[in-house]
Amino acid sequence: MAPKKAPKQDLKVYDYSGLEKGMKLQVESEGQWFSGEVKEVATGGKRAKAPIKVTYVGYTGYDEWIGGDRIRSKVLKVTTAEKAEPAKILKVHAREILDSRGNPTVEVELTTKDGVFRADVPSGASTGENEAVELRDGGSRFLGKGVEKAVKNVIDVIGPKIKGKDARNVKALDELMIKLDGTENKSTLGANAILGVSMAACRAGAAANKEPLYKFLNKMAGKPKMVMPVPCFNAINGGVHAGNYLPFQEFFLIPLGAANFKEAMMMGSETYHTLKGIIKSQYGIDSTAVGDEGGFAPKLSDPEDAMKLLVAAIDKAGYTGKIFVGSDPAASETFDKEKGKYNLDFKKPAAEQSAKNLKTGSELVDWWVEMSEKYPVKLLEDPCDENDFESHASLTAKIGEKIEIVGDDLYCTNPKIVQKGVELKATNAMLLKVNQIGTISEAIAAYQLCVDNSWGVFCSHRSGETEDHFLADLTVGLGTGHLKTGAPCRSERNCKYNQLLRIEEELKAAYAGYDFRKSGKF
Repeated sequence: MAPKKAPKQDLKVYDYSGLEKGMKLQVESEGQWFSGEVKEVATGGKRAKAPIKVTYVGYTGYDEWIGGDRIRSKVLKVTTAEKAEPAKILKVHAREILDSRGNPTVEVELTTKDGVFRADVPSGASTGENEAVELRDGGSRFLGKGVEKAVKNVIDVIGPKIKGKDARNVKALDELMIKLDGTENKSTLGANAILGVSMAACRAGAAANKEPLYKFLNKMAGKPKMVMPVPCFNAINGGVHAGNYLPFQEFFLIPLGAANFKEAMMMGSETYHTLKGIIKSQYGIDSTAVGDEGGFAPKLSDPEDAMKLLVAAIDKAGYTGKIFVGSDPAASETFDKEKGKYNLDFKKPAAEQSAKNLKTGSELVDWWVEMSEKYPVKLLEDPCDENDFESHASLTAKIGEKIEIVGDDLYCTNPKIVQKGVELKATNAMLLKVNQIGTISEAIAAYQLCVDNSWGVFCSHRSGETEDHFLADLTVGLGTGHLKTGAPCRSERNCKYNQLLRIEEELKAAYAGYDFRKSGKF
């Protein structure tokens, strides 16, 4: 006798018209639930009943579903997730290379099973007195600026101690190197030696995890939301970065109104070149040569004239209301310790200096308040001396709600000093320079302290840079919302901007824009 046929069941009909590619699903089959993702959906008028293709976590192949029923399985097999193997350090090497100013700096190479991972250490000209020590050789070679001692420390002291360690555990490596150094400011081994190893370890760790550097750094920082940063272009130079009489060091173009990072770069570049034309017409072609960071150094002495030039360029380029301005006065360079005042004519011969440009802390604060009312200022970095917490706090109290006040030399990316700034309400943001503190894990600790206190974090290059674009990945990984890495000019600056363009394509993250101060809290 032939077996009885099972009664034909009516198929349930489900409307799939709301499904889109990339949506996550939970699918039940025979009492077991599977995590799935929609890979394909039909388009057109019949999409409500057309097949969708679903893949499952931990399985190869896919299912196709129509009208609520699975109609075809394509080689569904359980797969084991690939685990990242330890990034065991096999070899440590270092060498002396030249930075963008032609001065020696340290390059470190760590070798693991995944390859050779390199990092170049930046160097500053305007440095805070609390920065970690950049070890130089002294003597006549390179006019005393050689770094062979630091290189030797990497190879002979640090190398033997970290061989066999897992490069992914950057914090443990940093702590080991700090202990080896044995000083508060890394003066034994040199922050330039220690930082090179710390940076290279991050790259080796990212490779072991098979992920981009920015994702590795993001995990180190506790996985804050990643955004594309606002680039603050250093367009006009003064201070110790230029041979003019302009007392303040940097004046920024800040494209807050861009739709994305790519557009911000276009807006900044167009305005930068427009500015060049204005400077040429007003001050002559010899004022269009660029400084260490790609900014122009026109024959100016009054900081307000620099503000006027920026605003004129923004207007002529057609970006009024979209590009704003800022400044890094690096005011410690102007501070006369003997007189206890700020000398805005400090670069001029004594006979040409004016008494009205010798200001007390409170007078300088009032001057900046006036400038913030006259010009579209959004950011001020180190507007007062690195030890003048009182004047910084006064300025922050007066204009900090609408303007980010950033501590650079004031804090030197040091969590202990940042804590003092928090307690005194000295500023509402910190500049992050990895070579000021000397390890990546300590820099991230300073960043996290700022985030915990709702401060901004402004990532920064140094005036002595290299083709290393670590800063770009760090800025995105930490979700700081803004960075400065010079003008859109000179390859050691543009390599960071170009890396950010690549990251934006890959990550498809939102642009920080007007919310740039929400560091770590987007």
